[in-house]
Amino acid sequence: MTERAAQVIKQFTNRSITLATCESITGGGIGAALTTVPGASAVFRGGLITYARDLKASLAKVDPRSIAEDGVVNEITAYQMARGARIVCHADWAVATTGVAGPTETDGATVGTVWFAVVGPAMGMSNPPVYTELRHFDGDRESIREQSVDFALAMLLRVSGGGE
Repeated sequence: MTERAAQVIKQFTNRSITLATCESITGGGIGAALTTVPGASAVFRGGLITYARDLKASLAKVDPRSIAEDGVVNEITAYQMARGARIVCHADWAVATTGVAGPTETDGATVGTVWFAVVGPAMGMSNPPVYTELRHFDGDRESIREQSVDFALAMLLRVSGGGE
């Protein structure tokens, strides 16, 4: 994870672009991984830890009607979390995670279900590019959270132009 976080910081530093996070299932793990890298402050703007449903709405600007109707473990919530973090933190890119680490299911989603979203800069388009992915991880609570942090960093590298 530390190596992947270092790759993200290097890529974003080389391109002079900034990054924010909005985390639920990972509880700040992505931000923690990024800030272990020397020089992270040049590109990592900060993040939102929106573990509670109401904070997803108030801090990350997730539509409360969507939460009420569809819950929080879904593609639209992940997208809105990333979009909200990008706006609130004034970053070029943002990554978000929402899912179920256990011990029981949430909103009908089984343990190990995780939605990821990355939102990038609009670059002259009316809407910024959005990338979402659904993953199912096996293992205990901590393992699911660790796999989620690692996948989020890998996805961020891949979709922001850094390979993977």
